[in-house]
Amino acid sequence: MGISYSSPLSPSLSTTTLNITHSSLFPCTAKANPGTVSDSTFSHTNNISLNNLQKPTKKFGSFFYCSHNTTCLGSKIVPLKCFDKAREMETQEGIAQKPTIDIHGIDEELVQKMVYDALVWSSLHGLVVGDRSVQRSGKVPGVGMVHAPFSLLPMTFPESHWKLACEVAPIFNELIDRVSLDGKFLQDALSRTKKVDAFTSRLIDMHSKMLEINKSEEIRLGLHRSDYMLDEQTKLLLQIELNTISSSFPGLSCLVSDLHRSLLKYYGEHIGLDSSRIPGNTSVDKFAEALAKAWTEYNNPRALVLVVVQPEEHNMYDQHWLCAALKERYPFLTTIRKTLAEIDKDGEILPDGTLLVGGKEISVVYFRAGYAPTDYPSEAEWRARVLMEQSSAVKCPSISYHLAGTKKIQQELAKPNMLERFLENKEDIAKLRKCFAGLWSLDDSDIIKKAIERPDLFVMKPQREGGGNNIYGDDVRTNLLRLQKEGSEEDAAYILMQRIFPMVSPTFLVREGICHKDHAISELGVYGAYLRNKEKVIINEQCGYLMRTKVSSSNEGGVAAGFAVLDSIYLN
Repeated sequence: MGISYSSPLSPSLSTTTLNITHSSLFPCTAKANPGTVSDSTFSHTNNISLNNLQKPTKKFGSFFYCSHNTTCLGSKIVPLKCFDKAREMETQEGIAQKPTIDIHGIDEELVQKMVYDALVWSSLHGLVVGDRSVQRSGKVPGVGMVHAPFSLLPMTFPESHWKLACEVAPIFNELIDRVSLDGKFLQDALSRTKKVDAFTSRLIDMHSKMLEINKSEEIRLGLHRSDYMLDEQTKLLLQIELNTISSSFPGLSCLVSDLHRSLLKYYGEHIGLDSSRIPGNTSVDKFAEALAKAWTEYNNPRALVLVVVQPEEHNMYDQHWLCAALKERYPFLTTIRKTLAEIDKDGEILPDGTLLVGGKEISVVYFRAGYAPTDYPSEAEWRARVLMEQSSAVKCPSISYHLAGTKKIQQELAKPNMLERFLENKEDIAKLRKCFAGLWSLDDSDIIKKAIERPDLFVMKPQREGGGNNIYGDDVRTNLLRLQKEGSEEDAAYILMQRIFPMVSPTFLVREGICHKDHAISELGVYGAYLRNKEKVIINEQCGYLMRTKVSSSNEGGVAAGFAVLDSIYLN
């Protein structure tokens, strides 16, 4: 899904990229850093002053490297050093972050071997996606597969922050459930957005209809992912967003962790890294377990699990890994894949609320589509969504869970004393609030003024998922001035978020058989599963993670959207 992080642009840099299969060199130059400036200091309580914040800057030298079957060019590799001399950073718990892995010290011939072995491993173990250049690769399994983009080595991450992200996952799960039950809060908070955002308006209307018919969800299933970045200056782990629909990559994220663990077991002594420092990742098994338990709670062994998919899905193998885990661990459970249009054509509801698709009863509906306007090209798709919402099948997510994960609700929950409306435990509330970045609505004139003065410190976010939707830099100022001039209510379609500036580190990024060495920043997503039947909480746990890494000069960061690569974490 889309994210709202960014970083300073990297300094002027000469890099070389190498095609593993064609033995050719591709030069790549990052943009220059505009320099250190005086910025404002944000707090997670949404107070802001224009004083002392500085954009973090990192400088790295030139580097060259080669593929498995090419001749290397460029300067000599310096002697191996496991860690650079980056300054230590204080965490939320006051524990220092150790320096990052120094990839400059890795011998170029060793890099060749690691890249080659990683590509072989990915091909043999199903770390693959559909190749967009190949016709039918998003529709027919096995046609036009290419390795998923990945980082060659895991990204260093402070263990204290990792533990914090895991610790708050169940609290966020509970929060989403509580928010989903407060229909008035959802309707009121999104009322202005409804007037100017056609897509969100349709979702809100669907929610209103469920309220009118007094539709209750006795069995509630949430498969979430909360995304964070570690802000370099404040040393805080700040939440970017909380995804409640189509939380992608539970399958492939596990494989990347396995890939990195495999590489370090073989090459770890040569590069000074320990494979045991990569935490286990069980997201696909945990998601499968949650779906299976929801199926059990529905209490009809003949009913199926329905996976709602897009007509063309190049990330289908991530979804198939989850279905394969279900089939392997729960052979008595059957899954089917259908598009919204197919559900409209073949679906029906019986008088008792039972959902049938193709004449088969559906127990659980798992959405891997339906989160973007493009998923609803006609009324047929909307009819299918309403049909499923009205049924007695378990929805993952229900429309109320879907709305609880919108950007506007995220911003509302960050308001002072708002969490107390939904949670009682003061320690839990404090932990969540510590993770909140600055979030504001566009009816806050003071913050709008500051954002126009310093647009580089803010991100404008619409109510959209999937990446490529956020507004950055001078475009923030341009759009805010336009909205002020027009005087319309279009401002309700957006929120403003503090722009997060994470640490920049050099890394190896591998995409389509080409290895790039570049400056990069990373985002940690922590999966959570929540299952409840009436008053009984059956599952509420953290269940794995997703690490995504991208070049620091890119604003967006979605893997499926082509901005980032899959990664894992190396705890220090």
